[in-house]
Amino acid sequence: MSGPHHAGRWALLAGGALLLGGSGAVLAQNGPQSLLPPGFDKPAGPAPAPTAAAPAPSASRTAPSAAPARPAATSVPVIQQAPGGGPVAAGAAPGPANGQGDDQLLESIDPDLLDQLVESTRPKYDIPPQQQRSLAVVGAATPSNGGMPALSTYYLNGGWVQTLLTRLKGPLVSRWGEILLRRALVSRLATPVGMNGADWAAIRAQLLLRMGEANAARLMVEQVDSGAYTPGLEDAAMSSFLATADPAGLCPIDALTARQRTGWQWDLSRDICAAFTGDGPPAMGRLDRAMRNGSAQKFDILLAQKFAGAAAQGRRAVTIEWKDADTLSDWRLGLAVATGLEPPAELMAKAPPVYRDFLAVAPGVSLNTRAAAADLAAGRGVLSASAMVDLYSQIYAAGQDDSEPSKLATELHDAYTAPDEADRLAAIKAIWRDGGDPAKAYSRRVLTAYAAARVVPSDALASDAGPLIGSMLTAGLDRNAMLWAPHVPLGSAGWAMLALAAPELGQLVSANGLDAFHDDDGSTDRLRSQLLLAGLMGLDRVETGAANDFAKRLDIDMGRASRWSRAIDSAAASGNQTLVTFLAAFGMQGSGWDKMTARNLYHIVSALHRVGLDGEARMIAAEAIARA
Repeated sequence: MSGPHHAGRWALLAGGALLLGGSGAVLAQNGPQSLLPPGFDKPAGPAPAPTAAAPAPSASRTAPSAAPARPAATSVPVIQQAPGGGPVAAGAAPGPANGQGDDQLLESIDPDLLDQLVESTRPKYDIPPQQQRSLAVVGAATPSNGGMPALSTYYLNGGWVQTLLTRLKGPLVSRWGEILLRRALVSRLATPVGMNGADWAAIRAQLLLRMGEANAARLMVEQVDSGAYTPGLEDAAMSSFLATADPAGLCPIDALTARQRTGWQWDLSRDICAAFTGDGPPAMGRLDRAMRNGSAQKFDILLAQKFAGAAAQGRRAVTIEWKDADTLSDWRLGLAVATGLEPPAELMAKAPPVYRDFLAVAPGVSLNTRAAAADLAAGRGVLSASAMVDLYSQIYAAGQDDSEPSKLATELHDAYTAPDEADRLAAIKAIWRDGGDPAKAYSRRVLTAYAAARVVPSDALASDAGPLIGSMLTAGLDRNAMLWAPHVPLGSAGWAMLALAAPELGQLVSANGLDAFHDDDGSTDRLRSQLLLAGLMGLDRVETGAANDFAKRLDIDMGRASRWSRAIDSAAASGNQTLVTFLAAFGMQGSGWDKMTARNLYHIVSALHRVGLDGEARMIAAEAIARA
């Protein structure tokens, strides 16, 4: 290895290669595990009334305990008093009053009262009251399995939180930012002040859907008992069950809180559920009437008939002609995949990008269709490196053909199993071909993360170190990446990523490293140099004087404040991980890293670092260098 900066290249990361005890072997990140992929060798809370709202704002609000005691169920039966008399004898059947027959008695009752009586007999919930879940704390993940602390949202104003999360609309520039936000959204969190717990689940589920996280969104709506749904959660459930191609999942909601909902989607959903609960012929008849009445578009009703026909007696066959559809919708995508159909490519090309994310994890579509969708979903954070390897392992096991996914599967196989290391590296580089699409290129880096970790670091491969390190860090393999520390030139992209991603740093980065990186920075307006400085400052890994001089050279002012920067700094000062995550995601909205400012990145990385989310802070900072 040669170059003007090699003499001082890794004093700043002294001992980095010794983090693994001096071993030259490439180890997995969290304990011993094989890097060879497969195929390649609730605490129950108090039981509120189903429609009970969250407590109103109060200065004396008491925080919920980690495991609230469940109230004891009464075992004393209530004896219903008969009108005008004593208790009805056990086992006795009520007879006609005053000699009237049943028909005469019914005719004497006001019709509206009769409707109310019939309605009162319908079930209001499908879970015994003593088993119903509390709405005071809603979510799935706890700190023991990666979730955020429950009380981090307890004292937050519900209206403010709702406004913040509903304004998160665009994609995030950072893959690791999306992973962190998903983790926060599915956490078991206290319902904010003044908000209904069901709506708290709905807001998070809708945001997860906008992120392309169909399975996580469904998980959130399922954290609330069916009898406690609000209209907002019903809408989130409709979208979530369609996104996961499971229209029948709506049936408990259709039978309870959404029984009176109007609109063609709810009408068709109730007919589908009737077919699946043994009321097939009448349900199909209602769908036929909907077709005649034009209450919904013909194509949408045909999809409902095809799905319901699989359960109804007679097994009615329905033919779907995609030429009759000019656009895709949640209903069309969900019902199509549920019935074993795949939307044509021309419709997918016009559809929202999140629809491709939904297909990437849909088990009912072909492997090649999932692979095409995964080529973008992985870069966004919807799919992990392990999930990508699992997908291509299935494609490889299915047999080779001339399709692009099959070729990639063969190359991935070679990247792991080729006898010669040069051949393994060549296979990795072949996978990285991207056709000029940055999003697809980064997804391919995700696909090769574990294969990259099996390449033995050496000076001879120093020119390949940057992409290999970037690939490993997509899966969080920071300790594997650190084995390259002695072999990367000072000021190179690999050096910068390791300076940001290293679990521990031997000494602070000096002006020499910053200047060397700046000299080789060919990005527009030296954006990568700006982001490097922001990340190092946020992680407290750069000498103060060197940082100030470099900021002046780049003409940036990290200290300039805005409403958002003051909010995230304040959240960090209070140690609130969840709120910092929400605000960090708000500051990372954009279509690419060219939309990220150094000042925003500095506040994001600094806040995450201060509240104990150091791993995410390091990965986001390093990702900035890999992708800008």
